[in-house]
Amino acid sequence: MKRFFAWLRALFNRGMDKLEDPEIMLDQARRDMQQALTANREKAVQAIAQKNRLQGMLDEQERKAQQMEQQAVTALKQGNRDLARQFLREKATTDQTIETLRGTLAQAVETVEAVKIAIKRQEEETRRKTAEALAMKAQWKQAQIQSSISKALEGLTFESEYEGSFAAARDKIKDKQAEASARQEMMASSLTGKMMQMEDTAMDYAADEELRKLEERLGLGTAPVTEGTELKTDTVADVDSELAELEKRIQGTQGS
Repeated sequence: MKRFFAWLRALFNRGMDKLEDPEIMLDQARRDMQQALTANREKAVQAIAQKNRLQGMLDEQERKAQQMEQQAVTALKQGNRDLARQFLREKATTDQTIETLRGTLAQAVETVEAVKIAIKRQEEETRRKTAEALAMKAQWKQAQIQSSISKALEGLTFESEYEGSFAAARDKIKDKQAEASARQEMMASSLTGKMMQMEDTAMDYAADEELRKLEERLGLGTAPVTEGTELKTDTVADVDSELAELEKRIQGTQGS
């Protein structure tokens, strides 16, 4: 049920968004202005028609008054004063009607002229608002295009965004290079030390040999017994002992 009401709200909001679309609102406002102008024009036509009708009635009454006046003149020429008096009474009544019609017609003419001016102003306002609506629709289109461009540019990435990765990689490379350089330096130091040690040993051997030769020439002592010589002497003694014991065993076997 909650999902259903959420769906209804989404549809309602979507419909409201469409209704509140500036382009739709401007078109509706333009149609409303045109309809109001058309309705006012129709009312103005009716007012002008009523004014023209009053004008016709006034013209008719004025013709009637002139006709009665002429009839009264004719009756007087014929010596019929009573008939002439009757025509003049009817003419007086008609003159009253004419005065009333003139007042009403004057008001109608004033009203019609005011309506004409209002219609003219409304037409100018409608034209101005229509032009303004077109300009606002163009601005709305432009705003939509700018918004689309902004949304399209939101996904773009530039190299500046990868500067952190490049910096980290650059630091690791520098660390490796420094480590390799240190290892090479340590290796060079180790080789140099070994070479120096070998040179020192060789110099010691040479010095000992020269010392031995000098002692032999001076008769200051016998040559030192080396470890190899001692090992050889011990080995010979052991062999002689074993040989003597073997001879004894052989002789004892022959005597028995």
